[in-house]
Amino acid sequence: MSEPQHTTTAPQPPAGASLHNIGYRHYDGPRLGRAYARRSLFVQSLRGAYGLGRSAKSKVLPMLLLGVMCLPAGIMVAVTVVTKAHSLPLDYSRYAIYLQAVIGLYLAAQAPQSVSRDLRFRSVPLYFSRPIERIDYVTAKFAALAAALFLLTATPLVILYAGALLAKLDFADQTEGFAQGLLTVALLALLFAGIGLVIAAATPRRGFGVAAVIAALTLPYGAVSALQGIAFVQGHESAVGWLGLFSPITLIDGVQATFLGGTTSFPQSLAPTTAAGGLYLLVSLATVAASFALLMRRYRKAGL
Repeated sequence: MSEPQHTTTAPQPPAGASLHNIGYRHYDGPRLGRAYARRSLFVQSLRGAYGLGRSAKSKVLPMLLLGVMCLPAGIMVAVTVVTKAHSLPLDYSRYAIYLQAVIGLYLAAQAPQSVSRDLRFRSVPLYFSRPIERIDYVTAKFAALAAALFLLTATPLVILYAGALLAKLDFADQTEGFAQGLLTVALLALLFAGIGLVIAAATPRRGFGVAAVIAALTLPYGAVSALQGIAFVQGHESAVGWLGLFSPITLIDGVQATFLGGTTSFPQSLAPTTAAGGLYLLVSLATVAASFALLMRRYRKAGL
């Protein structure tokens, strides 16, 4: 007598539902590679520095600081046009020096936002799982923050330049001054971006990064300014210029005064000697290079 055969019935989907077996599909599209990934990371980081693509709350501070940077330039232009002055109240190359506090606040807010979140949420390994290497990540982040700082500091210079031409000031003089101002803020953007990113990349905690960046910019400047004042009062005027080597903003101040036709904010507007000015530039560029090297070292492991 044969045994009864058991049959199994496949489970049926609920009424109104359907099953789809799409299977594995091989991707045959274009492979965009490292250059595209690096460019995308740069654009995303630059947009994030101004809150673009993020919540409305994220746009408030960077846009507010950009407005604060541009407001004095607009006032200067208005005064120049109304009074028919023969020159702008402030040199192009010195504008960023006077607005250093605003630049410092922007850097303190955006440097941690650029890298600390990746460390806190451990998303760096996800970046490196794509066709991207650590030099691509560091280059994109460095370039994005430097570009954001350049936009912050160059926009008011454009307003000043447009206003100077509107006031019919000498075209050649204004163009030369504008170019010198752009060189000043370009160096400032590179220097500040490097310092800010190195500090922010040291901790995944955004609050610590903000406080550390502010301290790194304000404490050396306060100390250097005090020591310069003491040296000047005591008659050691030659020491005033050399002391400026120990603060990021005084480094920029010394470079623009030596090579870009500006005057310093040092006591009695004392400018560094040519030799000291060359050292200012060398230290600035060395700091930028050292910052990049330290970032490369920080990201030597993908599993941070």
